[in-house]
Amino acid sequence: MTFLPAGRRVLITGGTGSFGRTMARRLLHRDVGEVRILSRDEAKQDAMRRTIGDDRVRYHVGDVRDYDTVLRASRDVDFVFHAAALKQVPSCEFFPLEAVRTNVLGSANVVEAADRNGVSSVVVLSTDKAVYPVNAMGMSKALMEKVAQAHARNNPRSRTTVSCVRYGNVMYSRGSVIPLFVEQIKAGRALTVTNPAMTRFLMSLDDSVELVEHAFSHARPGDVFIRKASACTLGDLAAALCQLFDAPAKLDVIGVRHGEKLDETLASREELAQAEDFGEFFRVPVDARDLNYALYVSEGDPSTDTVDFNSANAPRLDVPEIVSLLRTLPEIRAELALREPVLMS
Repeated sequence: MTFLPAGRRVLITGGTGSFGRTMARRLLHRDVGEVRILSRDEAKQDAMRRTIGDDRVRYHVGDVRDYDTVLRASRDVDFVFHAAALKQVPSCEFFPLEAVRTNVLGSANVVEAADRNGVSSVVVLSTDKAVYPVNAMGMSKALMEKVAQAHARNNPRSRTTVSCVRYGNVMYSRGSVIPLFVEQIKAGRALTVTNPAMTRFLMSLDDSVELVEHAFSHARPGDVFIRKASACTLGDLAAALCQLFDAPAKLDVIGVRHGEKLDETLASREELAQAEDFGEFFRVPVDARDLNYALYVSEGDPSTDTVDFNSANAPRLDVPEIVSLLRTLPEIRAELALREPVLMS
């Protein structure tokens, strides 16, 4: 991790979640000075404390909705990973103001506290649902990105670089569909699929962490970094899991849930028209113009034939490729290992 000189202090908001735990472990394998975990759930913090067992980790119970809590947690910190969020689409549809309080106002608290404390760099974690959003979760994440970009525009002399990363579904993260499918297979039930033709991007936790590391190494204020990803249909994902666990492919099609789209978009055509291609990543720079638009009339932005990068036109994985990808997940390998004695008996 080239961005992290020895002895630095790092804060991870939402640090007891899937991303936070993975990032903390990676940091602890480096010569990090301190990793601070800020989250609301003291039970998860206690479990993480006992599992990791490293005195370089410090735990702060609190909520990003409270500015004073974030200000204290980010004091004397060099870097901040902002992962705290409400992420469940249906829940946010029923409680949109809660999504705003955590994902928008909470993110503003993180950015403001980091700026006040002179933090070197903040990376906020976003989602493909923030592009052309149709649900409250995506709308709140889109506004979170705007908060980060507004900081860059309005504070050009700030010591704090605030940037965003955006990625699709993280496989086997909490609340995602793969662990649900695995539990249903283990229980001998049909897999509940919203729409077999629905497409989604697939990323591992390691992929998401590498994207954040890339952002820390290359970010300029207001940048949005997007990792290119492959996609699949939910029907093929379900078939791959059934094949992997040698289970009958039984599907229970339940219909699209509140706020869901048939396909997701990682980068809009408007963003790609100005993006830099880093091979595995796109970097979308902030539009740094001020409100004096008359000065820019003669320049304008040339029209392009660029198309969105979405889960319908992304490289499509077939069932054998999905099976191979799933086998790389530690959680899947652990589940398969538990089944071996049963299959051999």
